[in-house]
Amino acid sequence: MPYEPPTHSVERSMRATLGVRTVAGVDEVGRGAWAGPVTVCAAITGLRRPPEGLTDSKLITPKRRTRLAAVLADWVTSYALGHASPEEIDEQGMTAALRLAALRALEQLPEQPDAIILDGNHNYLGGSWQVRTVIKGDQSCVAVAAASVIAKVRRDAAMVELGREYLPFAFAENAGYPSPVHRAALEEFGPTGHHRLSWSYLDALPRWQHLKKVREGVDTGEQLGFDF
Repeated sequence: MPYEPPTHSVERSMRATLGVRTVAGVDEVGRGAWAGPVTVCAAITGLRRPPEGLTDSKLITPKRRTRLAAVLADWVTSYALGHASPEEIDEQGMTAALRLAALRALEQLPEQPDAIILDGNHNYLGGSWQVRTVIKGDQSCVAVAAASVIAKVRRDAAMVELGREYLPFAFAENAGYPSPVHRAALEEFGPTGHHRLSWSYLDALPRWQHLKKVREGVDTGEQLGFDF
């Protein structure tokens, strides 16, 4: 399907209106998974022409995405990754976990950005950052698209490694997201130490419901059920 390539228009606007110099694009992957961490990438690209084919990672085939991530790793000015574990997601809720992962990524950048373009419509960073949220920013903004691809490829690779230890869950294929195979493995074996135990998928598993962690007054990450 044809798509419009991402541009630097949002970054140029922020530079002009806010007087900032360095802008980072920030995107996450793993928000809706049942297992594995949530991963955030922060990428600084400047205003250079992006590599051909750059767009939202979800619109790129796995092989192309892997190749593009390798190109981006050398092309971006800098990038860094941050993660929040399933335990942190269960204890703090998804919004706080996203903030934690994003801050870990931003703190690792060799140069701290003056402002941030954040994919979506919710500023989960808060604090003193100058943030502009952009719906579908991973399709329209170069830095966010770059962050999207790098985050997706790195997290998927980590889930492939995890899948070698937990073969019935097929993490190499589903990256910890809902799937029939993943559900069947949960029904038979129960959640692993890498599963999120505050998620609503446990409500549909009578044998394992007692493992669910319930926290009052804390976002539980959309309370995801089965969605195939």
